[in-house]
Amino acid sequence: MSKKNKKNQNEEAKAAQDQALNEENVQQNQKQVAEETSDADKKIADLEAALEHEKNEYLFLMAEFENFRKRTLKEKADLIKNGAESAMRELLPVVDDLERALDAISKGGDIDSLKEGVDLIYNKFVKYLESQHVKAIDSTGKDFDTDVHEAVTMFPAPDPSMKGKVIDTTIKGYMINDKVLRHAKVVVGS
Repeated sequence: MSKKNKKNQNEEAKAAQDQALNEENVQQNQKQVAEETSDADKKIADLEAALEHEKNEYLFLMAEFENFRKRTLKEKADLIKNGAESAMRELLPVVDDLERALDAISKGGDIDSLKEGVDLIYNKFVKYLESQHVKAIDSTGKDFDTDVHEAVTMFPAPDPSMKGKVIDTTIKGYMINDKVLRHAKVVVGS
């Protein structure tokens, strides 16, 4: 055999060996790509499942929140509708007393006993207001305060110390829990 043939055979053997190595590398790459594809498909499937779970959780929370909102609105409407119920229930005894007083007046009873009855009714009503945290605003002789007073008129002050002070209260003012319920209508010294 000639050197050329040996060289050709060596080259052919080397080429065959290189081709076998290339085929083996291609197979390994294909195997690796297949594994990576399968891993990627598995990750995608896992992510899609997680997304679906989160989506369901979100829809559940939205439905729960909507139910809560509707329930809260209904409760608020009920409170507004029936909020004065307990206050009115406690006023009924005062109304009963006033009806009895009017009945006694129409029958022409003793004036002193009628006056005493009306005083009792008034005291009962004032106690009820106090139990509801309503208190009268003490105005006469105090400094004029626009937060709690409403000036009806200005009147010359009887002495200089009464300038800017309340001389007379025409209509009492009331506060509930430190909030003005009705401003006191007053005469202010000028």
